[in-house]
Amino acid sequence: MRQDNATEVTAAGIARLAGVGRAAVSNWRRRHADFPKPVGGTETSPSFALAEVEAWLRNQGKLAEVPLRERVWQQLAGHPEGPVTALIHAGCVLLLIHDRPTVWLEVGAGSDERLAATLPAALEQVLVPRLGVNTPAHVNAPSAAAASPTVHGTPTSPATPPATPAVRLPTAPELLPSAPLLRGTAELAAELGARQTFEFLLGRHLDANPRQYTLTPAELARLMADLAELSGPARTVLDPACGTGALLRAVTPRPDQELYAQDSTAELAALTALRLALQTGAAVSGAVGDTLRADAHPGLRADAVLCHPPFNERNWGHDELAYDPRWEFGFPARNESELAWVQHALARLRDGGTAVLLMPPAAASRRSGRRIRADLLRRGALRAVIALPVGAAPPYNIPLHLWVLRRPDRAPGQPEVLLADVGRFAGEGRDGPDWQAVRDAVLDAWRVHDRTGSLDERPGLARSLPVIELLDDDVDLAPARHLPPPTAADGAEQLTAVRERLGETLRLTADLTPPPADAAQPARWPLTTLGELARGGGLMVRTGGHGGHARVPVLTDHDVLAGTAPSGTLPESDEEAVLTEPGDVVVPVVGGGSIARVIDDATGGAALGRNLVLLRPDPTALDPWFLAGFLRGTANNRQASSYASTATRLDVRRLQLPRLPLDEQRRYGARFRALDEFERALRHAGRLGEQLVRGMYDGLTDGTVAPD
Repeated sequence: MRQDNATEVTAAGIARLAGVGRAAVSNWRRRHADFPKPVGGTETSPSFALAEVEAWLRNQGKLAEVPLRERVWQQLAGHPEGPVTALIHAGCVLLLIHDRPTVWLEVGAGSDERLAATLPAALEQVLVPRLGVNTPAHVNAPSAAAASPTVHGTPTSPATPPATPAVRLPTAPELLPSAPLLRGTAELAAELGARQTFEFLLGRHLDANPRQYTLTPAELARLMADLAELSGPARTVLDPACGTGALLRAVTPRPDQELYAQDSTAELAALTALRLALQTGAAVSGAVGDTLRADAHPGLRADAVLCHPPFNERNWGHDELAYDPRWEFGFPARNESELAWVQHALARLRDGGTAVLLMPPAAASRRSGRRIRADLLRRGALRAVIALPVGAAPPYNIPLHLWVLRRPDRAPGQPEVLLADVGRFAGEGRDGPDWQAVRDAVLDAWRVHDRTGSLDERPGLARSLPVIELLDDDVDLAPARHLPPPTAADGAEQLTAVRERLGETLRLTADLTPPPADAAQPARWPLTTLGELARGGGLMVRTGGHGGHARVPVLTDHDVLAGTAPSGTLPESDEEAVLTEPGDVVVPVVGGGSIARVIDDATGGAALGRNLVLLRPDPTALDPWFLAGFLRGTANNRQASSYASTATRLDVRRLQLPRLPLDEQRRYGARFRALDEFERALRHAGRLGEQLVRGMYDGLTDGTVAPD
C-alpha cells in the first residue's frame, strides 16, 4: 500500500471534498460497487483511504482537483497518529521553511523515505536554537543535569518531576507516516506563507474539536495584554498556563523580547511554542509540566505575567506544596486554586512588574480566601478587579473577572484599588460583548488609576476605593457590591428617552403594516433551483466560518435570525474570510427555519460566520430581494431540508425560484423589502419594550423611579 493511504478520511470529509451533503456519499456507497472500502473507523462511522477516495472521485468526474487547503487538512485530520501529532510535525517543518528555506528544499527532494531519514538533522538546526528542544539522545539517556535540572540558574526540587521542553525532536520512523502531509504543507506554505499555513491548520483543528480546548478569545487576550503593557513595555512575558498561546500572541512585539510558556498538556505546550516561534522573532521558551508542582521557570523575574488558569481545581498540589516559598501572601485553601495561581504569578514578576489574570467571580468573595485577599490589598499587590460582561470567555454564562496585580516595589502609602464593572456592554448576540466599548471603558479607567493612584467615581462603571474600606470580615472584592448605581436623574432621563423611542417605533410599525392581501389564483411558474442557477452563472454560492482575520466583524447565524448587527468571532487564522457585500443574500443552514437576509451597506464587509451560506446574485439576472423573499417560503424550505436527530439542515442548492423576468422580480422584490422593514420595526419595538420594562423594574426597586 502506498504511504498516502495511511491518511484516512470520514464520510463527512468526503462530502466536503466533493462539495455535497453526507447523504450523497451514502448513496454513492450503495450504488457504486467500486466505491473505496472502509479501512478503519467503526461500522457506523467508517473511515476511508484519502488517496483512494480522491482517485474514485476524479474517475467519476465528481472532483476535478482537490483544493490544496482541503487536501492538506484531510491529510492532517486523518493522520494515523492523530491530528495533534500531525500538526506538531507540520509546525516543525513550517518553522524550518520559515527560518531555513533552502535546507527544506534540499531535504524535500527525493523519496518519502529519504525525507524522513534526513529531516531530523535539519530540524535540529532550527528547533534547538529557537525552542531548546530535547534531542532523542537527551530523552533516552538521563544525565546528571537531568537528575538535578536548573532553569535560569535556580535548581528545581529533586522530589518534583522537572518540566520538559515543549517540543521534542521527532525521529525518522515517527516522521515517515507524515511525509505526504509535510510535502503538502510545504506546498501550501509557498502559497500562503509558513505562519499563515500553521494558523490555518491550527484554526481548523480547534474549530473541529471545540469541546477539547478552553480558548481565550482574541479580543480578551488583547485587552489583558494591553492592561499589562500600559504602565511600560514588557520585554519578558510569562504565561504559566498557556493553552493555545492566545495571551502571548497578543503581546506587542519588541526587540530582544523573551516569551515564556508552560502547560501541563504536552500537545498545547508544543503547539504554543511552534505558534509563537512562527509569529515572532522573540526567544521562545516553552515547557511541559504542572506549573504549580513543577515550575519550569523558577528563576524568572518577568516584566509581565498573563494567565488564564484552570478554574476550580481541587487537585492543584495543596498537600505537597504547603511550605512552598511562593505563598508569601498566605497558604491557599484546597478550594482556592486560583489564589495559588495569583501568588505564582506574583512570584515570577520583577519588582514593579504587572500580572493580569482571568478569574472566576467566586474568587473575589469566597470566605476561604479572605485572608489572602486582605494581604494582597494591604501590601498593594492587588491593583484592580474588573467584572467582564457575560459571554466574554468560557464559561460563557457567568461574568468573569480580571485581576490586575503588581509586584510591590515600595511600601504603599494610602493605597486604593480600582473596581470596575463593564457588564453593561454585554452584546445582544450570543457571540460576545461589545469589545470596543469594553476596551475603551477598562483601559481608560486603568490608565487614570495607574497614573494617579485614584479615579473619580463613574457611577455604575468604576471607582477607586481605599483599601481600608474593604478590609472587613468578608474582604468581598466583587465590583458590583461597591459601585454606586447611575444617578436617579440619569436613570429617569434614560427611561423617558426609551419610552419616546418606543412610541416612535410603534407609530412607524403601524405605518409599515402590510395592506390587506388580495386573493389570487395559485401561480404555476416554471421553477429552477439555486444549484442550477449557480452552475449557469446566475449566482455565486459561498460557505463561511472556518477562520479569518480577528479584527473583521463576523455575521453569525444568530445575527441573521435576530436581525442584529455582526457580533461574532471566528477562529484566528490567516485563511481568507468570506466577506459580505451589499446585495448579497445570507441564509442559515442549521435550524434556521425560513430565514434569508439581504446585506445592506451597514453590514457589508463583515465576515461570514459558521452555519451560513452566502448567495451573490448577478444583478443583471436576479433581484436580491426577490431571491431572499422566495427563499423564505415555508414549503420551499421544507422540500430542501434534511433532518438529523437534533437539528434541521438546509441544502441551499435545492431551494427553488420561479423563472420570472427581471421587471417582474423587482415587483415582488419591492413587496418583500417592505415586509422586511415591517419585520425589523417589530423587532426593534420588542427590544425597546423589553428595555423599558426592565428599566422600570430596576428603577422602582432601587428607588431611582417614583411609583407615581
